[in-house]
Amino acid sequence: MLDFIDDKHGLSRRSFLRVGSLALGGLTLPQLLAAKAAGTADAKVRDKAVVFLFMHGGPSQIETFDPKMTAPAEIRSVTGEVKTKLSGVTFGGTFPKLAERADRLAIVRSFTFGGRSDHDLRPIAGRESLDANLGTVYSRVVGANRPGSGMPTNVVLFPRSVDPTAGPNQNSYGRFDSTGLFGSAYAPIIPSKSTSSGSIHDDMRLKLSLDRMEDRRQLLDRLDDVKKQLDSEGIYDYRRQAYDMILGGAEKAFDLSQEDRRVIDRYDTSRLCNPESVRLGPDGKQKGFYPRYVDHGKTLGKELLLARRLVEAGCGFVTVTTNFAWDHHADGNNPAVKEGMNFSGAVFDHAVSVFLDDLRDRGLDDKVLFVATGEMGRTPKLQADGGRNHWPHSAPLLFAGGGLPMGQVIGQTTRDGGRPATEPVTVENLHATILHTLLDIGQLRLQTQFQDVIRIATAADPIPGLKL
Repeated sequence: MLDFIDDKHGLSRRSFLRVGSLALGGLTLPQLLAAKAAGTADAKVRDKAVVFLFMHGGPSQIETFDPKMTAPAEIRSVTGEVKTKLSGVTFGGTFPKLAERADRLAIVRSFTFGGRSDHDLRPIAGRESLDANLGTVYSRVVGANRPGSGMPTNVVLFPRSVDPTAGPNQNSYGRFDSTGLFGSAYAPIIPSKSTSSGSIHDDMRLKLSLDRMEDRRQLLDRLDDVKKQLDSEGIYDYRRQAYDMILGGAEKAFDLSQEDRRVIDRYDTSRLCNPESVRLGPDGKQKGFYPRYVDHGKTLGKELLLARRLVEAGCGFVTVTTNFAWDHHADGNNPAVKEGMNFSGAVFDHAVSVFLDDLRDRGLDDKVLFVATGEMGRTPKLQADGGRNHWPHSAPLLFAGGGLPMGQVIGQTTRDGGRPATEPVTVENLHATILHTLLDIGQLRLQTQFQDVIRIATAADPIPGLKL
């Protein structure tokens, strides 16, 4: 492994590994590059990626994708409904852009968490995934970094990934970077623009002047001249390529300033972020801003743009979250459902729609599976103050892309939207769908070191109607 140390700026081993010199199974990056060029393919890994948008706080199933407008007033969607491109299917009234794209979506209305109604992270990092982020489960199979570029395979994005003024990363109800029994080697990268804690750009940048870097390159060349008779010609060439990758590096994928300004503007949700719209408390009096809702409005679009850049550059699993912006209790700490959906829902509608269009325009929609859900749903009956309480028996779940069959609604709920009226879809079904999309489970079974991954992937069948 190359090791670059500057007198003023020491480069830590952790930082160096992040730019792509991580040895994997005893192979150095140059050897891995050579293997890739020679056509060595990993049969157990599909050419797919996942972007998982975790709607932290527990979004209402009724105001999102199951509005129940024929139910009594205390049940039906307080934001009304909007017709979609699918005959007879409507969404909640704050989702007009997603309604126009419903033929590219799969909505699961029979998703349930059973009897628990906690603010945990079960869909993305809970007991069903052995207490590990699903991206960690994926990285256990493919490795923590891509051998061809040094790109991390598992990333978690918080608002601070794109905005240093955003609030602290929300880990009060579980850690998005949990690795369970898989170990810290497969932990997700969490980029941050916080000036107090450093950033991904600092971690992925060699802190040496160019002239000092060139001195070291010349030294490496001289050493290689001495040793190249011991190496194959191909390995020698790939060592030089690995060096060039470190200089040119994966860091660029994390840098939104590299993106076309017009694309950034399309993704921008800050124009929808009017803090006054999330200022009033449940009694109508001024209560002050709900800061995490403002974070959601300012950053969701840019987080999804960063997610697109990362999967395009080779990251296989990106988790996106916006600091608990769906907890519509109307309890003084959170807005009522109508107020919350007019803010959180409208931002979600715009950001996700732009993201899906961008994937399609770049030819990535069949390569990238987009998933959106939270940790629970909301009570079928509105509270007197206009909120909905915790409810585990029914929750929204959305899919797009990934080469899976889209333009469908899977399952139905009871008349009040409170429980599945058809075969329930569980967290285990969700995990199976995601892992079967990313991995060839049949091939994976041939390698005994992945038994824990197989255990998660086969705890239940993939969701009916959502198979490759």
